[in-house]
Amino acid sequence: MAALETLLPGIMARWNIAPDGVIGHSDMAPGRKVDPGRRFDWRRLARLGLAVWPEASTPLAVDPVRFRADATGFGYQEMHDDLLLEIVRMRFRPWASGPLGGDDCAVMANLAARFGK
Repeated sequence: MAALETLLPGIMARWNIAPDGVIGHSDMAPGRKVDPGRRFDWRRLARLGLAVWPEASTPLAVDPVRFRADATGFGYQEMHDDLLLEIVRMRFRPWASGPLGGDDCAVMANLAARFGK
């Protein structure tokens, strides 16, 4: 992480990449790539302004249609619902399991509202 924290600001500046444009292979090629994985510290990068992280919020009602719309608005491509939930959790809620929940919906709504395309 320390090496990445040193290299990433220069890469972002050279290529004019905003923090919301810093993604993992798992975000770009879901289902095919799983790196950087659940243990990658995205929150640490976000604290340094090198990535994004959701703000704490109250769980929302479980709404798969809104979850998908928010995920698409944030920048995720169209994919099967189960894969979408897995990819979102891999990055933003790596400890979570089970079916779509209100916390998942809140995370995606927050990210879409703040960083939507």
